[in-house]
Amino acid sequence: MIFTAPVLRRSSHDQALQRFLQSTLTSPLSRLSEASASMSAAFTATQDEQSTTLQLDVPGLAREQLQLRLEGAQVHLTSVEGAPRKVQRSWELGHEIDVAASSAKLENGVLTLRLAKLAPVDKTVTLNIE
Repeated sequence: MIFTAPVLRRSSHDQALQRFLQSTLTSPLSRLSEASASMSAAFTATQDEQSTTLQLDVPGLAREQLQLRLEGAQVHLTSVEGAPRKVQRSWELGHEIDVAASSAKLENGVLTLRLAKLAPVDKTVTLNIE
């Protein structure tokens, strides 16, 4: 008995992007994934010991037309209602984000997010022996 199933093929563009991301990013950031994208804007990601930097092309949008939400290790970017372009993208980083030390800058249609790593909290407690 022969069973055939439909084969879903990814476009060569998707495969090229995946290869690029896998070869460029280090292991903690390799979990960086694009969960949802309504527009096909390019983005780049770099990482160092202190932070992860995401650069995203959002031409034609102003600061007031974008909403950025950070939750733990997740980044959510959406456009507000009435914006000339629809943006809805999400990423999951390999580290928790320190919101106080992070920044977002929009310049010449490029949104740059510098997302600082949250330093782990040492919860070690020393007990006196009686």
